[in-house]
Amino acid sequence: MQPTQFMDAIKSVVLKDRRYDIGAYYFLKDALDFTVKKAAEDNNGEHRHVSAKELAQGFQSYALDEFGPMASTMMEEWGVTETLDIGNMVFLLIKEGIFGKQDSDTLEEFTNVFPLIGSLDAPFLPKKRIKRLSKKSAKKPTKKP
Repeated sequence: MQPTQFMDAIKSVVLKDRRYDIGAYYFLKDALDFTVKKAAEDNNGEHRHVSAKELAQGFQSYALDEFGPMASTMMEEWGVTETLDIGNMVFLLIKEGIFGKQDSDTLEEFTNVFPLIGSLDAPFLPKKRIKRLSKKSAKKPTKKP
């Protein structure tokens, strides 16, 4: 995929659906590349399709690596506050023909994989606060596309 194709696809998506900042899509692509590379390392160097759960976990790990304690702030700025948001962006890019999918892949697989914002804050908070945030995040209603 050429960089201009990806840029054009993202611009098209953002014009149609303004839920997520353009930066979130670039970050998603980098997080997907990170996740696919990690999966290949765990699979004797062979690239393979990654699941929604694996992508969400890779997204989380990559965010922590890139932004550290500011990861949750960055995601909130971009409108990405739950794992379903990752799925929404993925499926918007699938519609644009930029990402591929298997027949078994569904948006629902991204629903409540784990509390995204809480998981980004957790490594930097005292242990007592982590439990409180996990309970709070679990009660948060999900966004609809």
